[in-house]
Parts: sequence; C-alpha cells; structure tokens
Amino acid sequence: MHICNICPRNCGADRTALQTGYCGETWEVRLARAALHFWEEPCISGTRGSGTVFFSGCNLGCVFCQNRDISSGKVGKKISLKRLTEIFFELKAKGAHNINLVTPDHYLPLVAEALRRAKTDGLDLPIVYNSGGYAKPETLRLLDGLIDVYMPDFKYWDDRLSQKYSHVPDYHIWACKALAEMVRQTGNPLFDHEGIMLRGVIVRHLVLPGHTEDSKNVIRYLHETYGDQIYISIMNQYTPVGSHPDMPELDRKLTEKEYSQVVDYAISIGVENGFIQEGDTAEESFIPPFTLEGV
Repeated sequence: MHICNICPRNCGADRTALQTGYCGETWEVRLARAALHFWEEPCISGTRGSGTVFFSGCNLGCVFCQNRDISSGKVGKKISLKRLTEIFFELKAKGAHNINLVTPDHYLPLVAEALRRAKTDGLDLPIVYNSGGYAKPETLRLLDGLIDVYMPDFKYWDDRLSQKYSHVPDYHIWACKALAEMVRQTGNPLFDHEGIMLRGVIVRHLVLPGHTEDSKNVIRYLHETYGDQIYISIMNQYTPVGSHPDMPELDRKLTEKEYSQVVDYAISIGVENGFIQEGDTAEESFIPPFTLEGV
C-alpha cells in the first residue's frame, strides 16, 4: 500500500490503488484546461500569454474557491505523463512566455517527472508553480532545479480563518515553511528584457471581505521576513460564489475601502516589489471556461 503523505493533510489514501485522497484525486493526473492565459501578473502573462495548465482537484478546498468546478474534481480528463509533456511543448508553440502549473500540489511527484522528461527533450521556457501554499518543504524539494518561478498563495495568518474557510487548523505554519523553501530554491528575482520573470517568487494574497486585519498580518510577515527578495501581489478579485448561510461575510464583494486599507498599509511599511489590482475586478473574467481546451 502506498500511503499518500504528499501534503500536510497526510490523508493516508492509497491513491495508486485508485483511492481518492482529500484532494479528490487518485494517482492519475487529470487536467481541466491547457491554454494561453492573459490575466496573471504582468510579468507572468506578458504580451503573449502564460501557458497555463489547470490540474483537477485540490488539497485545500476553500469554501470560496472561484475555480470550484475543477478544484472539486467535477471537470477533468485523465492524461498520461507523456501527454502532459506534449502539452508543455504545444503551449510553447503557441507563443507562451512560460509554462504555468495551476494547483499541481497533489500531483507533485508526477509533475516533477514530467518536467524532467520535458527538459530532457529540450523544453526551455520558465516553469511557474502556481499553488495554494499549503505544502511540505520536503515534498517541494523534489522540484529543486525544475521550477523557475514560484507563485504561491498566502491565504491566512489566523488559523481560525483557515479552519473555517479551508478546513485546515495549521495553514500559516505550513505556508511559512513552504515559502522559505521556495525562496531558497529560486533566490533573488530575475527578469528578461521584456519584463517577464525568469526566476523568483511572487506571493499572492486575496483580501477577503471583513478580514483586512488578517491581510495586514500576512503582508507584514512577508515584508519583514523577505523584504525585496519576493514580490507581493495583493488581489481584490474576491468573487462571491454560491451562498454561505453560516458565513454571510463571504456573500458580498470586497469594498474599495477595504482593499485600499490593505494596499495603503503595504505602502506604509515599505513594500515596493508588489502588484495591485485596479477597478472592479470581481466583475471581470478571471475565471476561464473549463472545457478541457488543450487537454
């Protein structure tokens, strides 16, 4: 029996025997979309788009997830590692600035093997690892030398919030450990002549309605710990999905005042390497159609 302990949940499922883990997935890679994406940070999307590969399933399962069709496993197609490497090259042929792996944590050893094969076959684009931030450092070490840009979330500081919204009592502890390993692997940020990030870490933080103080705590930790060694992306794109009778605070959009408070705080403590969003982004299409395009 192969007990799954890839992520901090240590759910113990034998995914090789087609049992599903907490992530909702077996040991067969499933994808929901593989296409150019233009809604990432400017240094990731650039002018030609980021070659995003959306993996089905998730080890967090946040109640407010915007990609719930794929995070819940409703959408996805099983593929081989050979097909996964082919997809990387197909995205390169379309002009992608990079290969952007979205929510790959629960497939990490398989993703590492696919990347090794692709690099052996000549793949030379930067590889972006776009994750929820809830990961073990020892698992991330399997990616050492394979990932150029880490783009993790840092969702919460208060573990009461992580328990309430993501059903994990220890999110910030593991997020801190995972981030330290990501920064160790990539070092200081590096960009090409087009402004595309070739190496480094961008930490994303989605400001949740009613929780600006927690956002400030996250940003303070990131800045005090890493300074200009990382970029911080402060996002206002929270979009209410469904209804949460026991969590009414999630059934509204973030206000401009709330977002401004967090951004102003970041500026006040000296954050310079960062990204902010302007306008009513909750009304824009940050959620692509998951129709198995490119899979």
